[in-house]
Amino acid sequence: MRYFLELSYKGTSYHGWQRQPNAVSVQQVLEEALSTLLGKEIQILGAGRTDTGVHAKQMFAHFEADFPIEQINDLAFRLNRFLPASIAIQAIRPVVADAHARFDATSRSYAYYITSIKDPFANEHAYFFNAPLDVNAMNAAATLLIQHKNFKCFSRSKTDVKTYDCDVSEAFWEQQQSALIFHISANRFLRNMVRAIVGTLLDVGTGKLSIPGFQTILESQDRTQAGSSAPAHGLFLTKIRYPNTIFEVHGKEKSQ
Repeated sequence: MRYFLELSYKGTSYHGWQRQPNAVSVQQVLEEALSTLLGKEIQILGAGRTDTGVHAKQMFAHFEADFPIEQINDLAFRLNRFLPASIAIQAIRPVVADAHARFDATSRSYAYYITSIKDPFANEHAYFFNAPLDVNAMNAAATLLIQHKNFKCFSRSKTDVKTYDCDVSEAFWEQQQSALIFHISANRFLRNMVRAIVGTLLDVGTGKLSIPGFQTILESQDRTQAGSSAPAHGLFLTKIRYPNTIFEVHGKEKSQ
């Protein structure tokens, strides 16, 4: 039977989500924990990949296992006791047989956190950037993202993808006291895309780049024209959405 695993993690200690041969990843730690508790080798497939140091408030992965549905809550409890403090299981849910954590996701949302004051309690979760910023200009430039499709200019070079098109549904900055948060949602994201967007929008905010200049970068399809990528530790994957029809309990559909 197929199950969806909903989790959150602090990415500081991990070399991203995806399993790697010579570095510890979130996927590796989860697979080893599930394999130990279920007494058989378990492989999981995530909704996407986060880079080294990036955090997730909500991530999904699916795996195959045969055990009674009544034991789901017990497995989640045992997993949380077994896993390190940097990874937390929110829920384990049975899904329809062909449900796919990556391909069935309809949208993903990220938030990037910036702090304008030096805060020792936020140095792993927010980018300290204390230069004056024109947030109105940054929001005006962010609006252009919703009107655009091809985001090759913000993609990591040498990325093996069939298309650079993404449907961005929202992109805006929110001020919360000393914190500045960038919110962005889309059907899909390219590798390094959000951090490259944030870095380039910061150039707009400091006056280094004009709004027409930002539009020119979007149309260039050239990563070298965009700004530097913002540091990984300020980025959070915050939400992944799925059709309600993929979730089921005892053969009945369950809304997320």
